[in-house]
Amino acid sequence: MKFSPLLCTTLLTCAGFAWSVSANEFPTQPLDVENNQINTNPKSPAYRTAPIPEAPEVSPFQQAEPSERAVLEGEPQFEISSVYVRGNQRIEEATVLNYLGLNIGDLVTRSDVNEALKQLFFTGFFADASIEFYGTQMVVEVVENPTINAVKFEGNKHVEDEKLEKEIRLKPRSVFTRTKLQSDLNRLLERYRRDGRFSATVQPNVETFDQNRLDVIYEIEEGDVTRITDVTFIGNKAFASPTLREVVRTSQTCWYCFLSDNDKYNSDRLEFDKELLRKFYTSQGYADFKLDSVIAELSPDKKELYITFTMDEGTKYDFGEVKVASNLQGRAQEGLDNIPTSETGDFYNTNDVEDSIDRLTKEMEERGFAFVKIDPELKRNIADKTIDITYNIKGGPRVYVERIDIKGNRRTLDEVVRREFRLAEGDPFNAAKLRRSEERLRNLGFFDSVNLQRKPGSAPDRVIVEVEIEERSTGELSLGAGFSSTDGALADIGIRERNLLGTGQDLRFQGTFATRRQQFDIGFTEPYFLDRELSVGFDLFNTTQDFNSESSFDRESTGGRVRAGYTISEHLQHSLYYSYEKINITDVDANASLFIREQEGTNVTSLVGHALTWDRRNNRFDPTEGAMVRFSQEYAGLGGDSEFVRHELNASYYYPLYDQVTFLLSANGGSIIGINDDDVRINDRFFLGGRRLRGFDNAGVGPRDIATDDSLGGNTYYTGTAEMTFPLGLPEDLGFKGAVFVDAGSLFDLDSSGANIFDTGSVRASGGVGLLWKSPFGPIRLDFASAFKKEDFDETEVFRFNFGSRF
Repeated sequence: MKFSPLLCTTLLTCAGFAWSVSANEFPTQPLDVENNQINTNPKSPAYRTAPIPEAPEVSPFQQAEPSERAVLEGEPQFEISSVYVRGNQRIEEATVLNYLGLNIGDLVTRSDVNEALKQLFFTGFFADASIEFYGTQMVVEVVENPTINAVKFEGNKHVEDEKLEKEIRLKPRSVFTRTKLQSDLNRLLERYRRDGRFSATVQPNVETFDQNRLDVIYEIEEGDVTRITDVTFIGNKAFASPTLREVVRTSQTCWYCFLSDNDKYNSDRLEFDKELLRKFYTSQGYADFKLDSVIAELSPDKKELYITFTMDEGTKYDFGEVKVASNLQGRAQEGLDNIPTSETGDFYNTNDVEDSIDRLTKEMEERGFAFVKIDPELKRNIADKTIDITYNIKGGPRVYVERIDIKGNRRTLDEVVRREFRLAEGDPFNAAKLRRSEERLRNLGFFDSVNLQRKPGSAPDRVIVEVEIEERSTGELSLGAGFSSTDGALADIGIRERNLLGTGQDLRFQGTFATRRQQFDIGFTEPYFLDRELSVGFDLFNTTQDFNSESSFDRESTGGRVRAGYTISEHLQHSLYYSYEKINITDVDANASLFIREQEGTNVTSLVGHALTWDRRNNRFDPTEGAMVRFSQEYAGLGGDSEFVRHELNASYYYPLYDQVTFLLSANGGSIIGINDDDVRINDRFFLGGRRLRGFDNAGVGPRDIATDDSLGGNTYYTGTAEMTFPLGLPEDLGFKGAVFVDAGSLFDLDSSGANIFDTGSVRASGGVGLLWKSPFGPIRLDFASAFKKEDFDETEVFRFNFGSRF
């Protein structure tokens, strides 16, 4: 009897076996019947070429005694005396028999044989398999699936081979099956659909070789990108379709869409769009908003896609009665009604509900309740279209920090992380201090991500703070090139380690070579000297700068500085420093101003100074909220040639007007006063223009010798800026923002005087627009400004940009 995949079902219903007879010999090796073990030794007598026995007149199953058939409920069985395998080329005979699960001496039934065949096919190694019986001898014949020699892609230009290889299951040296091939075809087509190429086709071909091997070749026609040409909304009455198109990320194709892929079909993006629409409507009072369907239709030529959102806006609600309820006692209950929450009469807004929950949560956490739960209870009043809301506060006892666990710091020492915490183990839990700790860790610049989580401790009044950090590379070997309006073309080289040996120490060397400036400096900072919150460090520098276009001289400076800083309070720091600088005024033009030619030569400045900084910005690298004030004073006269006192004040305030819209107001001022009737030298004076007062050239504002057009600097200055930055409607991940600004300021007060010196001290002002881009090569800013209040002798400019790249 022969069992094959096509006959298995039929054989299950048969009453007996049909036996086949052949005069051919077996070319394969049978089982060693001795001790009922599998013998893998080719020299064993059990491995022989045996003639196929003649077919018996009656099936062995039919020879079973009636009593035995009754025990098996009518299914006969017999004992296997020997097993033969043929057709296998790569797979060992012992492996085939192991998959079968049938051994010499076993009593088998038709069901056992059928199950054994299934086990062979489940392995995926065989294209076909059958079992024949010659008396009590069982013959297994298999056809192996080929193995894959190589997988190749042809015709793909937009998607690299490496990316396509990640999509498929068929790999070199794996077994080829048609099921896997079909699955891989579907995955490749889906990969191209994710790229918006719906017209892509993939044709598989195979090239066969000896030893049952083959190459799989995918011939690909990628086709053009299918763009979304129309995004339609059905059921929207309160908001027009153009408004809703601004809400969702999926966009219609446009001329500037090459900057993003939002005009390509993406199923994940559509799911995100559903959530964006829901949040938009529920934030506008439509609490019952429902999105019925999102349908993507492909044009017959597969070149265009149409997206349709079908919705039911529902009724618009206002806030009705707003209450705060709590099951807590004592101080936790005090003043809850004074915490800002939703306002009665405002339209219902889920964002406002979430903000109210956040404010209540933070307040309770600051009172020591770490695991409070706030459930907003809503009650719809259909008649007057209002929603009453009760913020139910549920919580447990005051909790204490049991332990701080730090994870992910492979290089950074534990103590570097712990010393930034405003909480210590054993302290009462305080959410405000925990947020401040997270902010301080982010401001270190050592980590790509910082995640602080609270977990229950060993008792109800204990909490474990878990710190999960992902370190970034803090060692830098950089080459740079770029151009700025101030220094011209530039190149630099730098070596820096901001987290030396994981201790938080900062060591750097920087060299800059520009058209108008050459600078070398080296510096070192220990942020926690003697294990105290005291930073100490030093700097050594040499700078050569070309001021010929502004003031007809070059300036070379060599010196150093030692410094120390400490924390007065959480947001107030104080620093002290001493600086020694040797300055050489050289290459003074023969036609330069007399007041510049008089100061040609070398002088030494030895000064001490201090700075007081109050910083409440939410991020020191890219602030969007908060304020910063810095006041510094310097005294020169501890030796050296210069004697003066210098004061400077810098202040900035950031206020978020809307989402991603930030208003900046800043003011700066400074004054330098000579001591003992000494005039302030030109290299110590202030210069104004360029970045600090846009619309005016470098050193374009202030006292000037109009006979030589040399800028002389000034002893007093002030500036003010009002600026608003905002998104441009482009995808956020592109990093583009726009800006509008107004700058104002002045520079005045010169020790020297003369008929050719103009020193009016009048206010100058300018206004303009800017483009900011966080490019992959570094930040780029372009400003277009016009000076609308100026003096005739001022030097102005319209366009200013700064660009830098690392490679």
